Amino acid sequence: MTPREFWIAVGRLYAVDDDRLFDHVERLISLFELERVVDSPISSGSTGQQKKVALSAALITDVSIYLLDEPFAGGLDPAGILALRKVLQRLALQKGATVVMTSPVPELIEQLASRVVVLREGEIIADGSVAELKSRAGREGSLADALETLFFPETSNRISGYFGETGK
Repeated sequence: MTPREFWIAVGRLYAVDDDRLFDHVERLISLFELERVVDSPISSGSTGQQKKVALSAALITDVSIYLLDEPFAGGLDPAGILALRKVLQRLALQKGATVVMTSPVPELIEQLASRVVVLREGEIIADGSVAELKSRAGREGSLADALETLFFPETSNRISGYFGETGK
């Protein structure tokens, strides 16, 4: 199956009107720079291209809630990351969509999230806005710094141990 065929099948599954669907397919091709692979088998594309095809299938549905498992991982190139980040922001801000995603990258979470839920060993250990988590950490800095202070101080200890430092 080609990306174009796949997206049309997904769009029809979600009852997207054909006029809207075909227009959306063309815009996704342009957005993710898939012109060269859109009519070739999905399996013939690179890992990053296959990731873009999968993400486009989610976007073509026009749903109001998106559940995305590490959407920025899996070979996306810098242009694809930028495009996806901006599209998710606009879906949430302009279309009122809810985007729930997992990510181990605090910098992406800080840029995108209005609410953060931190899981550790399957348990919720924190729930709040980025600003709330930073405030709880009691220090200025990034979300990564706040997470380290609040929930993952052992990582700093392991880094110090790696460098033979003690008492830090």
